[in-house]
Amino acid sequence: MKYSIASTRKRLPAFALFLLALLFAAAMPAQEATSKLGGAIVDAQGNAVVDATVTVKSGTGAIRTTRTDANGVYSVDALPAGTYTVEATAVGFAVASKTGIVLVSGQSAQAPFTLNINPVAEMITVNAGVDSLAAQTAPSGGFVEERSAQSLVSDTYIENFTSPIADYGEIVQIVPGAFTISSDGVGLGQSKTYFRGFPDGDFDIDFDGIPFYDTNSPTHHSWAFFPAQWVGGVDFDRSPGSASTIGPTPFGGSIHLLSKPLFSEQDVRGTASYGTWNTKLYDGAFNSGSFGLFGSPKKSNLFVDVHRMTSDGYQTFNFNTRNGGSLLYQYQFSPRTVLTGFSGVIQLDANTYGLSPTRCQTLGASTTSAYTCTGVNSAFVGAGINFMMTNNADPNNWLDYQYNSYHVPTDFEYVGLKTEFGKGWYLDIKPYTYNYDNAELFSNATPITEAATINGSKTYNGIAIAPCNVQVTKKGVSALPCAVDKYNSYRKYGETSVLSQTSQLGIFRTGLWYEWARTDRHQYPSDPLNNWADQALPNFAEQFWTNSYQPYAEYEFHVTPKLNVTPGVKFADYTLDVLHHADNGKTVGDLCPLGQTTGCPTTATDTGSFTAWLPSLDLNFRVHPNWAVYAQVATGSIVPPSTVYDFNHTPSAAVPTPGLLTPLKQQRSTTYQAGTVIKLQRFTLDADAYRVRFQNSYSSVIDPTTTETVNFLQPSSITQGLEFETTAILTRGLNLYLNASAANAYYSGELNAGTAASPFYEKAPSGLWVAQTPADTETQGITYQSRGLDLGFFNKRVGEQRVDGGAYHNQAIVSPFSVANAYVNYTVRNHSIFDQTKIRLGANNLLNQHNLDALTLAGATTSNPIAGTSYVDPFNQTTAISGSDNPTFLSGRSFSASVTFGFAPRERK
Repeated sequence: MKYSIASTRKRLPAFALFLLALLFAAAMPAQEATSKLGGAIVDAQGNAVVDATVTVKSGTGAIRTTRTDANGVYSVDALPAGTYTVEATAVGFAVASKTGIVLVSGQSAQAPFTLNINPVAEMITVNAGVDSLAAQTAPSGGFVEERSAQSLVSDTYIENFTSPIADYGEIVQIVPGAFTISSDGVGLGQSKTYFRGFPDGDFDIDFDGIPFYDTNSPTHHSWAFFPAQWVGGVDFDRSPGSASTIGPTPFGGSIHLLSKPLFSEQDVRGTASYGTWNTKLYDGAFNSGSFGLFGSPKKSNLFVDVHRMTSDGYQTFNFNTRNGGSLLYQYQFSPRTVLTGFSGVIQLDANTYGLSPTRCQTLGASTTSAYTCTGVNSAFVGAGINFMMTNNADPNNWLDYQYNSYHVPTDFEYVGLKTEFGKGWYLDIKPYTYNYDNAELFSNATPITEAATINGSKTYNGIAIAPCNVQVTKKGVSALPCAVDKYNSYRKYGETSVLSQTSQLGIFRTGLWYEWARTDRHQYPSDPLNNWADQALPNFAEQFWTNSYQPYAEYEFHVTPKLNVTPGVKFADYTLDVLHHADNGKTVGDLCPLGQTTGCPTTATDTGSFTAWLPSLDLNFRVHPNWAVYAQVATGSIVPPSTVYDFNHTPSAAVPTPGLLTPLKQQRSTTYQAGTVIKLQRFTLDADAYRVRFQNSYSSVIDPTTTETVNFLQPSSITQGLEFETTAILTRGLNLYLNASAANAYYSGELNAGTAASPFYEKAPSGLWVAQTPADTETQGITYQSRGLDLGFFNKRVGEQRVDGGAYHNQAIVSPFSVANAYVNYTVRNHSIFDQTKIRLGANNLLNQHNLDALTLAGATTSNPIAGTSYVDPFNQTTAISGSDNPTFLSGRSFSASVTFGFAPRERK
């Protein structure tokens, strides 16, 4: 633990200055206010919308909020003269807005609205009854209505204070306890997000309520789905949620990505952006506003976005190209029934997506290094990466991108139907499908200074022996080409449904998530110098089919007007059927019993099923309309990775043996959380404490005798900590945002599976830290928004982390690092046809830091440099630092300049 009461005391002077700033802001005199704004709000059928929320924002950044009365009418008095933007929304409806409304001193103006049903309305109506300017302008914050720790990342933050090519990983960097690593630059290549020490794959991500994840393991492809151009907001539930929270791994939290809002007025946008590393983005977006077909009433709404992004990338010659398009359509059958359709298509092309350069290949070695950079650790044509920060200046050692390519088309579609039956009954159903198709070619040539030997010989059939071009099987040794043809493709079909009923007692919810998927994957040794001719037998080839079921039920009891209690239960059922094809011995071999050489099976099958009952209980107590406390306990599980079904076939075995040498238990977790949410007029505070017990996590180790992968269970771990985030209005238009987390994650017991001489050995003394869990994280942000000018500065710091070496814990340290970003934007507000045109300037990693942000060790070590304790190491590897380690570093400083042209309709001039 790296925090104490003493360290907290040191921060008191800064906190006192912060309070003085708040008092100063509150004491500032107000401008004379004599104007009035009002209007009626109706639905598409002309019926009054009662209790709608109306937000009035001036050009100086001041905000006023009110509600409509029983006739659907709102009125805001005592407004200073000036130009205003008005937004209106209500439960079940999309946000509608009007800009450029001019108020003259002493006069009144009208701004009526017609609201359309929103396909994800239930996710954006939070804080509806809270009168808080700070909450309305916060980059991220929780909800008074919610029952757990949550952070809603606003669309204003996404549009103004993130890179124009950002992916969702970059967007959620601002959330307490979360951080994202992207070695090729923001939005370029596959990023990885960590939260509370849980890696990608231990928390959920969904889009408009539909979970998406890889079939090999429940991880995510950040740049292959849902770029920032499609994201209208992010609701980060920093908890396992309740029974109705669906997905493969909600125990670590859920990142809810929301589609762009649909507006009642037409809007056209065109963006051109240029940045460091020759990064270019062209984007066009069209929001139709409400319209009718062939003279029919205005019941339709359409949003379309198309974009193209190209970049050379931070990693030399790692070119990126992304072409994408999305379409969101809504049709309102009646005020109670709406149909929504979404389709998004992405096509990616890049080089070396999966390449992991070694310490030597990236940095080389100084004369004082404890390791050497010769042989397999040298930089080399075809697999080396020359970073812009490296000391390797020889172009011959740069990445030979001609022999490394990555091509990924994806698509994601759903159709949603929402209807209200009356008497409080409500149905929301979404059938969906999506596809991921990864075709990768990469060179794995590894020249060495001295050939390896087999049976004392340095050649085999006249070929010099090296790790890249020989393969040892039970039938002997054969030469292999030095490249890989890799393929991973899956198509999913599924549906989410929820049926709810609201009464005086509370809200009943029940529903089902079901998903079916087919996966086809293989890796063939291939020859890039011979038209990529594949070897006859692969390293592995398999197809597998998965079924996931999650029915649930919960009841949100309104015990008193201030207290809600929600018990619930969910049932998780996952099945997987695998078809293995015979291979060259890397994974399952030729599937022959010992001594048999003909008539061998060409395929083998395996199957598995995991089930779990997952109860939950939470409560929310409203101390005051702007202040609530909550508590929660919930259980969770995880979809097992497909690797637990791999065979471990050895030449000495009479018959092939499946990889599940001992039955693996279903992974389980139990989370306890409590927190509070305070939304004052000029100040917000969200704070929580949590404790997560994570059991039965999967790990693996290589058997040094057979070179097979063996799966086993790690010890249980405890993750616990404190989090907070706050926004304060310092003065008009000037906001301060802060968040922090202090945590520890440690193994709670000792597990010995096998003996010290066995490859299935795991020893983790109680108290050792879990890898990739920062001791603390902090974000400092300050924004200024007034009269079309948006200024923002955000700094993210990630504390010290431990690194494991395979199955051996706390072998190395990743020191703390920080990333600072700055943004300057100006929006034209001249009531012309170019109204809302925006100029954006951004800088990522402003201080050009190159810290180590992640590390994969080449092997386990015999000593623990942190705790000083010894480990039993069946592989007898003793080097603490190796030139073969795989480090990653913060990508260098990058700048971007963007112009978004706005073409406003006549009524908005």
